[in-house]
Amino acid sequence: MELKKNNLLAAGLVSERFPGVLSIVLHMIYYQSTSEPVLMKRTLNFLPTDYACFHIDCMREECSNGGFELTPVIAGVIKNHKKSAKGKIACCGKNGTLSHNHASIGYEISVQYSKPIK
Repeated sequence: MELKKNNLLAAGLVSERFPGVLSIVLHMIYYQSTSEPVLMKRTLNFLPTDYACFHIDCMREECSNGGFELTPVIAGVIKNHKKSAKGKIACCGKNGTLSHNHASIGYEISVQYSKPIK
């Protein structure tokens, strides 16, 4: 828990890291390599007062040090003044019993800016 708290503080607030961003909406579908591949659908909303920490934990209990690091993706969208992006990313975690492709997420990112993009 202490490590998570430190990571949040290090990430800073959305308003500090991305001035001019009103909201970031992240739609995700978690996939796993099992007989029922869709594990969950989830939407996360980030406002200027939220921490700009976009690391999503892996949902597999046996996955250690895994998850999905979306910070570079979101930072790229905002740097290029795009309104949206979508893609897929695999879990970076490892464990002797898990395959290297044990989980992934499909994501759609929507960004709303305080000033219209030209």
